[in-house]
Amino acid sequence: MPVDVQRRYRFARTPSSAKAAKFAGFCQSALQQMDTRSREIFRSLVDAYLETGQPIGSRTLSQRVETALSPATVRGVMADLEAAGLLYAPHTSAGRIPTVSGLRLFVNGLLEVSGALSDGERENIDSQCAGMGRSFTEILSQATSTLSGLSQQAGLVVSPKVEKNLKHIEFVQLAADRALVVMVSASGQVENRIIPLPPGTPPASLIQAGNFLNARLAGNTLEETRTSVKNEIASKRAQLDSLTGKLVEDGMALWTDAVPGGSLIVRGQAQLLQDINAIEDLERIRHLFEALETEDCVLNLVEQTTTAEGVQIFIGAEHDLFRDTACSLVIAPYRDQRQNVIGAIGVIGPRHMNYARIIPMVDYTSQVIAKLLD
Repeated sequence: MPVDVQRRYRFARTPSSAKAAKFAGFCQSALQQMDTRSREIFRSLVDAYLETGQPIGSRTLSQRVETALSPATVRGVMADLEAAGLLYAPHTSAGRIPTVSGLRLFVNGLLEVSGALSDGERENIDSQCAGMGRSFTEILSQATSTLSGLSQQAGLVVSPKVEKNLKHIEFVQLAADRALVVMVSASGQVENRIIPLPPGTPPASLIQAGNFLNARLAGNTLEETRTSVKNEIASKRAQLDSLTGKLVEDGMALWTDAVPGGSLIVRGQAQLLQDINAIEDLERIRHLFEALETEDCVLNLVEQTTTAEGVQIFIGAEHDLFRDTACSLVIAPYRDQRQNVIGAIGVIGPRHMNYARIIPMVDYTSQVIAKLLD
């Protein structure tokens, strides 16, 4: 039996609440009007389309459905589904593919999602998102590449706009030649980075470097603290030996690198080119890449995931980004310790992507990232 997907995932609606209510009513009405045979044929057609990305004909469908049906009977049901706005013919052939409304109806009401990833997939995501010695931005970038590789689609992540003030910085010696730098932002986000230590660095230098920076953090902005520290070191007013001074400078460099400004990271863009069959398709994808680089896009993606508990799906024109691209987006937010949405991670692919496999993959990755934030 199909899993009740809407109970487990909060799916996206169209941007306008009026449109959302109208479309919800359309889906409910369409499902109620379908008899068992129509549902079986519709589900089989969409399943076949998601597998191949090609129009599906009545003869192919008659061989896929469990109930013995003639191609003529299947053609009659397909004609009814087309009249209902759930199917259409992309060109003059016997094959049909689902409309955006048809795909939405399938995803909301008929899609089977097990929610289970293989042990290998979970281990892959866990290991690639491990945080020791890497900045949060580096972890997000790797998580996006991992999603792209596992899904065979383009992966994207909106990195958080971290508050630009540090609350505390500490140097912890791990070995004779390595130290862990722990940086805590005013919002409570923690960055752990590993740096090399100059030979012979005593533990006292690590403590002194931390005390020196922490004394200049309180009440100052990032830029004020950075300028103050640089001026003190340049004018020799800072009473630091050469080893401690080097640690302070390394800490400042990490600090600058560790405070992202809220940006979109996209990996695996080439995956979107796999289904291109015409110059017009290539031009649409090029416009999508350009849109993904704008600040408005970043803000829009985070805003539209703010009210979601889990995975959202935008099919085609349901999101302005994909209006003319024949692409879909599966995306889930991740939250900080205060349960505020600070970013989102997801997958962009063709409308015939494997939703049943990708939904739990995106969901699990967003949960891993949230645990790192904790």
